[in-house]
Amino acid sequence: MTDDLVCPRCAAPGAGYRGCPHCAGDGRYVNLVPPLADLAGRDLRAFRGGPWGWADTLPLSGVAAPVTLGEGNTPCFPLDPSGRIWLKNEGANPTWSHKDRAMSAATTKAAESGAATVVAPSSGNAGLAAAAYAARAGLRAVVPTYGPLPPAFQALLEHLGAILIAADGFEGRSAMTRIGIDELGWYPVTFTDPRVGGNPYGNAGYKSLAYELARDLGDDLAAVVVPTSRADLMSGIARGFEELAAAGLIARRPAMVAAEASTGAAFSAALALDDPAEQDLVTVERQESAAFSIGSDSAHWQGLWALRTSGGWAVAVDEPVYLAEQARLGRETGLAVEAAAAVAVAAAREVAQRADGVVVAVSTSIAVKDPAVMAAPRSAPVQLPADARALAAHVDQAVPR
Repeated sequence: MTDDLVCPRCAAPGAGYRGCPHCAGDGRYVNLVPPLADLAGRDLRAFRGGPWGWADTLPLSGVAAPVTLGEGNTPCFPLDPSGRIWLKNEGANPTWSHKDRAMSAATTKAAESGAATVVAPSSGNAGLAAAAYAARAGLRAVVPTYGPLPPAFQALLEHLGAILIAADGFEGRSAMTRIGIDELGWYPVTFTDPRVGGNPYGNAGYKSLAYELARDLGDDLAAVVVPTSRADLMSGIARGFEELAAAGLIARRPAMVAAEASTGAAFSAALALDDPAEQDLVTVERQESAAFSIGSDSAHWQGLWALRTSGGWAVAVDEPVYLAEQARLGRETGLAVEAAAAVAVAAAREVAQRADGVVVAVSTSIAVKDPAVMAAPRSAPVQLPADARALAAHVDQAVPR
């Protein structure tokens, strides 16, 4: 498959990682995309999962060996007795997030390009995945960040050999990243311009999630609910379903649903307007929240495309609702998910009331990487004698039969 890029909005050919310059001149920031893969004649049941399950569908030359840690083919299972709501557990990936699919492809592209250093501005999942895959590829990983990093993230990044650099705020981090790319030759495995979105070659790794869902659920799949910020994950999944539909491997494309924290619900605000030209320009004031890894101050064009072409919509969830969902998932299902993933599950419960078929919530990562969960105050475990009556009374009080 060739790696030529094109603007999906104006169809102009392009290159690089800053999006379409023509559309930017019109005030619309559009990520470039590689051509869609031709899936005609394939047997979906034989797809073995992950970005490399059908390696020729990735926009890579094949010059570099795949940089892989065994990502993909994550578990998918029902959350409720009705079988209407399912969860795709991306926390089962090697660095415990969906970012592994993208980083596998993007780091392979970096190696293909002859880069020695990758750069990943991040305060969370993307930086950790970039560090791991760079280590696998024998590349250096620079992770510019700002503000205090959660201790667990910093420890893991350092363990993986990442070079952490503190910047002066978000703008300082962006400036540092641009200097690294333009003047030092670092390869951007995440985003260069946050108004556009992530690395187009990395985003192609997300198509495999769509292939897996189609393989496992078929045409029962009605909607896929995705925690959304710049919509890299959502748009990548949507492109996978577009390829499947074009090849006749699925009878219908599921609706994509953007799950947003209400403190940064740009897509919900955009879709409240009728005119697509106005939707493209919507901005909101994003507030910090427990779901720190999602939310945006603008509705990125690639996300609007995914929603429009799939007949989807957006759901904004309030913090008390998704934090209650996060706690509920732990107690009742044994799933320890990050707050952003709980936003998707809470939204999926709402979506299931109107969807005709199975609704899948994408769980992006695990609670161990959630600063609010790890920093919550906890009392010491109760000390008891080795006595059956005392043990039974304590356990029954804690969790009644």
